[in-house]
Amino acid sequence: MRTLLLTSTLLMAVAGSAFAQTGGGASAPPEADPAVLTPERVFSDPGLSGPVAKGVSLSPDGALVAFLRSRPDDVSVQDLWAAPTGAGEPFKLIDARALVPEAGELSEAEKARRERMRISERGVVEYSWDSQGRYILAPLEGDIYLANRADDTVKRLTATPADEIDAKVSPKGTYVSYVRDQDLVIQDLATNTETPVTTDGDGLITWATAEFIAQEEMDRDTGYWWSPDEHYIALQRTDESGVDVVPRLDINASGSTVVQQRYPRAGRPNAVVDLYVHDVTTGRRIKVDLGSNTDIYLGRVDWSADGKTLYVQRQSRDQKTLDLLAVDPATGASHVIVTQTSTTWVDLTDDFHALKDGGFIWSDESTGWRHLYLYDKDGKKVRPITRGLYPVKGLNGINEATGEVFFTASMHAGTELPIEQQMFRASFRRTTTPVQVTTSGGWWGVSMNKTATAYVGNYSDPGTPPRSGLYKSDGTFVRWIEENKLDEHHPFWPYRSRLRTPEFGTLESHGQTLVWRITTPPGFDPAKKYPVVMQVYGGPSTGAGVMKSWQPITNQLLTEAGYIVFRLDNRGEGDRSAAFRSAQYLHMGTVETEDQVLAANYLRTLPYVDASRMAVMGWSYGGFMSLNMLTEPKMGLAAAAAGGPPTNWALYDTHYTERFMSTPQANAEGYAGTDVLNRLDNLTGRLLLMHGMADDNVVFENTTRLMDALQARSIPFELMVYPGQRHGIRGNPRQLQQWRTYLDFFDRTIGSRSHTE
Repeated sequence: MRTLLLTSTLLMAVAGSAFAQTGGGASAPPEADPAVLTPERVFSDPGLSGPVAKGVSLSPDGALVAFLRSRPDDVSVQDLWAAPTGAGEPFKLIDARALVPEAGELSEAEKARRERMRISERGVVEYSWDSQGRYILAPLEGDIYLANRADDTVKRLTATPADEIDAKVSPKGTYVSYVRDQDLVIQDLATNTETPVTTDGDGLITWATAEFIAQEEMDRDTGYWWSPDEHYIALQRTDESGVDVVPRLDINASGSTVVQQRYPRAGRPNAVVDLYVHDVTTGRRIKVDLGSNTDIYLGRVDWSADGKTLYVQRQSRDQKTLDLLAVDPATGASHVIVTQTSTTWVDLTDDFHALKDGGFIWSDESTGWRHLYLYDKDGKKVRPITRGLYPVKGLNGINEATGEVFFTASMHAGTELPIEQQMFRASFRRTTTPVQVTTSGGWWGVSMNKTATAYVGNYSDPGTPPRSGLYKSDGTFVRWIEENKLDEHHPFWPYRSRLRTPEFGTLESHGQTLVWRITTPPGFDPAKKYPVVMQVYGGPSTGAGVMKSWQPITNQLLTEAGYIVFRLDNRGEGDRSAAFRSAQYLHMGTVETEDQVLAANYLRTLPYVDASRMAVMGWSYGGFMSLNMLTEPKMGLAAAAAGGPPTNWALYDTHYTERFMSTPQANAEGYAGTDVLNRLDNLTGRLLLMHGMADDNVVFENTTRLMDALQARSIPFELMVYPGQRHGIRGNPRQLQQWRTYLDFFDRTIGSRSHTE
């Protein structure tokens, strides 16, 4: 009955007139329109976005493109594929099911690592090249496999009860390295012999693995780094003994377990991270001098081109200072060569690039916008590489032979254009006006080869599903990797006629330009009034929400159900200016909600919006924002679906929370202002609350305290919790249930069952 009811809801927009003509009663219901997208189809195989290449990279010699592709019979399992950059068809390099027919249980460490990396698939989930491009290394279900390009063989390197994680091929292809049981191990590929680099990893001591904070908040997923000449390995040692134990009830279908999780909450101790350099030839290990203060963050680690200098980015606990250290790997001695500071925070990026002449390229926000600069070997800033009223969003590649620098940005004619993203070309040898390399009109992601002579471009727009192609560095198309053409062979083809093209626009708030996107239902009639679902994330992020890109397929489930779908990127969200991103500093949830009120007021000016039937939905920070918006009387919302919400930022981790809020001790008033429990008396509509019962990121306590407070106030609400699920809900069956729940909730609160005609 529930499934049938939801199907009827989704068909209402196209079938309503047929019901009226039959007069109801004895007449049979109309047949379902096969062009109408249903939840059952969205959460089944093959995926409706088509074959999407993930993790695409060019081989160092430029002859091959490798990528991950989901299996057509099971999109949750990935194989490793490759395509020649010249003539020839793509071929499968590693067949996950052929090598491991039945997936086993991953270790808790690997589960946590994949959760931090937002990896939900199984099979081949990551891989790496050696610097010559002779080998591709791929972990698969806890063991390591090596693909040899010379003879097209795949060799299993490990077969142990323990998981080998974070596996790499050394730069020259002599060794394979991996972490097993909290210690770093290297294997000589010529002799197949293993040599432990460390042996005392156990309990609260871990070697060569990025700590929880680095994985979750610093976008650093590794804890060791080979020098280019394979002489050294820099590796971190993590001591969690000072981190608070936060007992977490991990509830699953068969029972529950109390996990004694080491979780560094805001204002509390972090793990102590030290950095060492291991000499591969002698086995000698020396400690790097990171300074006398151990309460710091190990931000980034890079090697010079000749392997004689180790560069370390050291971030202060308050994140207002970022130092670049130059380290002598033979002695561990270090000195600061560049310092970046801010009155709010200094972001970590992956924009550092060491040049062969000893200089380097790095970015900062000293002008109020993130731009690239050339430095000499002593850390002196030589010249700007980019400039203008836009932020550089990522350094893609450096061609040292030509002096070309390639970067991605959302801009046009030197001014930001947040809803699009392209790659541009500049020069580090002289100041030039950047030249756009990729085409306008949509959203590009780029992966360049080591010499920056070619790139893989991933493109989409609202009418074009994600597609991947190989291009020369000047933008010349070479070949498709995944063309993913929307034709009669594409899985989305039957539903294309009802795909709505979104409209984009802007609002002004306190001198800042906010971008929005609105999508209307199929058969839209501007003379009628429609309910609205506002989608929100709202928090600090490295990407935008409002993009001229292929939209999530689930958006069409909402428009098919008769809803207008609206999204606004408020102040604080996305890669924008420093002023835009730091607007919510020390008082998260305030300016963001103020901007969403501005959006709601704008929606109410539209003649086709039913102001009495507006709702919001969001997950994680979006769940926090959904609760803030439902408890803001000026929003006037009828309903909110809040998933995985932080309800008190004092319960969240150090690096993320303190970056934007300082500590609870130093900013007690600000933290009290973010506590959702203090806002419940202003609840304006119905609430659907969702959470994974094994969430180790936004722990379940965030939701149980809200449940208790609502019950203590005798406020009715709806609850959907997911046994065994962490911060995201995984797998087609559970996601189908989740979206059936969303659609049923909205139908009862703002949809067809929320009022009587």
